[in-house]
Amino acid sequence: MFRVQCVNSFIRRLLHGGAGHRDQVLEQLRVCSAEDQVFDVVGKNKAKLTVNHVSKAVGMLWQFQKEKPQMLRTVELIKRHPQFLTLRVLAENKIALMDDLMLVDMLNMDQHDSLVQQLVSEAWLRIDRFPLASLSKFSICLSDQHLQHSPLMGHITSIVDQRLSSIDDARILTTLMISVSSLVSPRLRDALISRADHLLETMDPSNYNNPRRVVQFLRNIKHSYQPLLEKCNRIILRNIPRLDAENISIIMGLYQSLQFNNCDFRLAVKQRLTELIDSSIDPFSFTKLFVALAPMASQELKDGLENTALLLADELSAHQALAVAEALEETQSRNLSLFNKIASVIQRNLHVYKPVEVARITQALFLMQYQNPELFTKLRNILVKFLERSFYPYEVTMLTRVLSMLPGPRLDEGAISRMHAVVTQCNLNDLNTISYAVAKWVRNDPSYRHNTPSKYVRLLQSLNRCGHERLRTADRLDLVLEELKYISGEWFEEMLLEETMVTLKRMMDQIQWTNVPELALFLTRINHLCPPLMDRIASVAIKDIDKIHHSATYAILLPFSVLNYDSEQADELYDVCIKRFTPHISSFDPHLLIFSIDFLGKLDAQLETLPDALNMRTRLRLMELNRAVCLECPEFQVPWFHERYCQPLQRKGNSTVSPVQQQIHKILGEVLGGINCVRVAVVTPYFYTVDFECTLDKHLKPLPYSEPSTLHISDRGQVHWGKSSVENIRDELPPGAQRVAVDFLDSKSFCKNSPRMKGEALMRKRHLEILGYRVVQIPHFEWNSMELSTPDAWKEYLKKNIFRERSS
Repeated sequence: MFRVQCVNSFIRRLLHGGAGHRDQVLEQLRVCSAEDQVFDVVGKNKAKLTVNHVSKAVGMLWQFQKEKPQMLRTVELIKRHPQFLTLRVLAENKIALMDDLMLVDMLNMDQHDSLVQQLVSEAWLRIDRFPLASLSKFSICLSDQHLQHSPLMGHITSIVDQRLSSIDDARILTTLMISVSSLVSPRLRDALISRADHLLETMDPSNYNNPRRVVQFLRNIKHSYQPLLEKCNRIILRNIPRLDAENISIIMGLYQSLQFNNCDFRLAVKQRLTELIDSSIDPFSFTKLFVALAPMASQELKDGLENTALLLADELSAHQALAVAEALEETQSRNLSLFNKIASVIQRNLHVYKPVEVARITQALFLMQYQNPELFTKLRNILVKFLERSFYPYEVTMLTRVLSMLPGPRLDEGAISRMHAVVTQCNLNDLNTISYAVAKWVRNDPSYRHNTPSKYVRLLQSLNRCGHERLRTADRLDLVLEELKYISGEWFEEMLLEETMVTLKRMMDQIQWTNVPELALFLTRINHLCPPLMDRIASVAIKDIDKIHHSATYAILLPFSVLNYDSEQADELYDVCIKRFTPHISSFDPHLLIFSIDFLGKLDAQLETLPDALNMRTRLRLMELNRAVCLECPEFQVPWFHERYCQPLQRKGNSTVSPVQQQIHKILGEVLGGINCVRVAVVTPYFYTVDFECTLDKHLKPLPYSEPSTLHISDRGQVHWGKSSVENIRDELPPGAQRVAVDFLDSKSFCKNSPRMKGEALMRKRHLEILGYRVVQIPHFEWNSMELSTPDAWKEYLKKNIFRERSS
């Protein structure tokens, strides 16, 4: 019996003996629910604290902070607390005792903290044995300390490359992708994209942060890989009802950077943001909501948002005021009371803004046409000071561009010298931006009327030299296309366009299915016909059409249509592109498609979310498409439903004519035997406007109009409309008579480097012929040529073109 009691006693001690060895400090920390409780435990147990206690305490402090909304976080107060200093000292003394997980968890501190520097050094020694989860956390810490380009991050990139196939957690992978994004090679980029694509299929679809991080990675590397973007978008769409305004704002910003537009996303986001209006009552959440929703809101909704912004304006932080100002500029608001409030918040916070932020403020206020000379003078002085001490090319470029928008005295030598100092580091787009600003200063400088100031001459010469040198030494087509993506203007066309085309032709063997859409868009945008490049685009697209994303077919076909290039491969190119996108036609955004009831319904909804400029451009394209289908494909029986749209547009769009058109009008009156034989700015069925119209009988004799023209040109070139000018009223023609449309074609109707007429002008001619006109087109380079330099020569030219026999 005694033995049994001893055994029972031993078992009880064995089972419950842990109570005597429990870590009471750790247990006290675990039940803490706030920072003060953690610090209380630390203060009472300083002598007992082990490395585990320190790690647990610090981890809990940061966890409490992360759980709070941004505006309620108290990180600075935490770091100044006496007991936090105790934790720091203990941590510094116990770094060598920390295990790998603990070491990484301790890194959530100020980047300039000496403890963090010691922790990073220790982590570097152990990095090759880190589990992937710890490696992911460590990479975030390095990014927070602005060490994205460090040798240590390079080491992490190498580890990711070696262990990529073993990464099965989408959260770990996507976090690492963002951290190493600035160091990945094209090969590793493609491998990461492939791995991410696979893991997105297997992960929990309710975790929207993983696809968001993938999109952020694509934004960081400036790679709009459409299949992966669409997959991410599908997952994000499923989670829209769970997203707050901050997350929506982040995703919209990423999409905008990648020029990724998706109608379903915009409609879902608009609905979700509208639902969040009533709960977004604090400055932080409201600012995020306002910036995301205002540009796509109806006028009624926009007015409500602006009224709320007016009430909250005084509570906005410096950066919230900047965000609201940019949103007001984007929406073209005219709310002067709100402008004044936001400007007041900005003015009292000018000392906290960074250089690029001051530039953004200045640009937003200037484009809003905000009237406050005193504030603009202050902003200009701040911008000049920033410019004189800046050494980042992107920063110098933006400061220069914004300064060129403002009136004021000429820049002093310090600012010009700073531009001079960075031009060798600038990319082509930056060089173009600085050149535009310098050219503007030269034009506005009174001394330029006598001689160009030498400081400007030297700077322009440096810009030209650097641009040519950058093109001549370039060896990667993708990088050149990235720099050319947004470039335009006189300086580029006059100084670099020819060298650019030489460079692109030199790299012709690098044209492949991944970059043909970007190259095609560039050629279309600069309006430059280059048969060798176009032929290469066609051959690559035909060969690899199955690899090209269906949405890219639009960009590929664009230069062939716009520039009217009919190569030997054109028919085959159109055929393969049509076959490529037809199975996916339902996935195209409405503004890229043709008519159906569903299409028009979706388009109406989409137009409500688009910025005003894109909205107007889309409506105009819809009208042009409706007209083209009605005229060229009557068998489709598509109705003409743009009559009411066109009438006010026609009046607004034809208020003046050029001096050349006035000249032609006068000479036509002489050639045709009287001004009553010419009609001006005639509106045809389907709302084309013909510059001049005359009617010839079967013997090619001009017929006077029974009523005077409803339009006439004043001495100042103003077109005055009569009541029936847009009613499409047409006199009946006598048997054998013909209507002749006379159109003057300016430089916009031709390729810049060729007399080849562009596709739009040819389509217009074709449509007018369908409407029964014989069309006489007068190219600007013929009318203004040396050959036609006298009134008699102009008359003879018009007679020859107007009075020729109609071809059978």
